[in-house]
Amino acid sequence: MGDLTDPRLILAKGFLFLVAGALASALLILQNPTFRTAILLCVAIWSFCRFYYFAFYVIEHYVDGRFRFSGLWSFAAFLLERWRAGRKK
Repeated sequence: MGDLTDPRLILAKGFLFLVAGALASALLILQNPTFRTAILLCVAIWSFCRFYYFAFYVIEHYVDGRFRFSGLWSFAAFLLERWRAGRKK
């Protein structure tokens, strides 16, 4: 499967992610409608967004500019490679 290049499909994909996240969040809060659940859900979402930013922007711009990650699997491979290299020293 090739890369997605049509701007309309890219926007549709982003919108579907937004809808899926909003629906899942709403269902979780409806299942357990407490302030604690809402706050913990917000913290979890914020933390995962920050990790994603870290994995793709911070590593490339501040840790090792040679790496261009295509996804979280390539980021995991990068971490494993660095860990193995550190153990060999």
